[in-house]
Amino acid sequence: QVQLVESGGGLVQAGGSLRLSCAASGRTASTYVMGWFRQAPGKEREFVGAITRSDGSTYYTDSVKGRFTISEDNAKNTVYLQMNSLKPEETAVYYCAGGNEWGPGIVAKTSYRYWGQGTQVTVSS
Repeated sequence: QVQLVESGGGLVQAGGSLRLSCAASGRTASTYVMGWFRQAPGKEREFVGAITRSDGSTYYTDSVKGRFTISEDNAKNTVYLQMNSLKPEETAVYYCAGGNEWGPGIVAKTSYRYWGQGTQVTVSS
């Protein structure tokens, strides 16, 4: 089993920045890919980005490219999501997820076996 715990959410003004953290524990070797998703009220959970823990390759959804950055600290078993130039419409609960497939499927929720509890990000206008 793998446990994922997100932190770092909060309230920020539009144009501001936040850095989310996702600390992993347990059998972390089984989580080859770490993804970030978000879910706004009344909407489906959507893919934000992912990182492969083998070489640090990353992939982002188009709407966050150039503003969000995923990084990792393998020594701490922690993955980060740096979010810059935040927009009010990006208000959501942000989740990290662990999976083991790197490919086109990384954008799908079903590709991830482990999920954190989520952290709220609120962007005020």
